[in-house]
Amino acid sequence: MNRIQQKLAENKKILSIYFTAGFSELNDTQSIIEALEKSGVDMIEIGLPFSDPLADGPTIQASSTKALENGMTTEILFEQLKDIRKTVSIPLIIMGYFNPILQYGVEEFCAKSAEIGIDGLIIPDLPVDVYHENYQSIFKKYNLTNVFLITPQTSEERIRYIDSLSDGFIYMVSSASVTGARNSFGSEELDYFKRIHEMNLKNPQIVGFGISNKETFESATVYAKGAIIGSAFVKFIAKNPIEKISEFIQRIRK
Repeated sequence: MNRIQQKLAENKKILSIYFTAGFSELNDTQSIIEALEKSGVDMIEIGLPFSDPLADGPTIQASSTKALENGMTTEILFEQLKDIRKTVSIPLIIMGYFNPILQYGVEEFCAKSAEIGIDGLIIPDLPVDVYHENYQSIFKKYNLTNVFLITPQTSEERIRYIDSLSDGFIYMVSSASVTGARNSFGSEELDYFKRIHEMNLKNPQIVGFGISNKETFESATVYAKGAIIGSAFVKFIAKNPIEKISEFIQRIRK
């Protein structure tokens, strides 16, 4: 079992936080990760900024642009994280688009990720079929969990195929839109969460997109194992010092 599987086995709802590496300052990455763990977060998604982030809403797009302007690159991110396992024990996942990973070299990227203690990758634009045919063996070689996304429009057949190839959790996108914080979920989203829950998949589901506060976290986790907060946290760190991260987390978990 890697750290993701160990965390998912715990009898609790998982709070995962996404942030963009290199935002708001280039060298904030390690400090943000350490502050999040100290604040009681269960898992962290480290966003590798990309110039054309199709699935991201305006907040995360803007953070990616700023991170790139700050000089963030794949090489710099790996350098920033090379000693992260000396201070951090919770699961760490890199979330990024396939183009920078392909440019770096898929096996080289996986090898480096494993070397520094990354537990998994989320690559929204890597089709599950392409992963299965070309890259699954590489991920397994380096004990990296690849996390796939599903949406309300994903067919049951496709979801079961994704479930069969997964060995961690399934990222359940709450709606068909791009990322962004919301204040509540409607009956349509809640019905979708329930429908997926009743499929009895072998992998637990963690809900992303639209989680911003205690209410949306609790709504999303009625049927799911956990939830991911991205845009709302990125907005918070844009306006607040790292020392205040615990205040943000306490508002979710109070």
